[in-house]
Amino acid sequence: MKVLLDIKDNKAMHLMEVLKGLSYVKTKTISNEKALLMEEIKEAVENLALARKGKLKLKREFSLNCVKLKYNF
Repeated sequence: MKVLLDIKDNKAMHLMEVLKGLSYVKTKTISNEKALLMEEIKEAVENLALARKGKLKLKREFSLNCVKLKYNF
């Protein structure tokens, strides 16, 4: 089983040491950005499941705001 925890910075080191002391637990620290991305993907998958059940209507949206295109002719 995998578990993602959100822990206050001043408490995280102590908890990580406790978890590392357990032979059956593997720990891995991830960045805040990666944790946010994982949460957003999880939410998207949940919304897709609701949409497939007909409980949520999805909006079609396409944006190129984050893509910079340059054409040299």
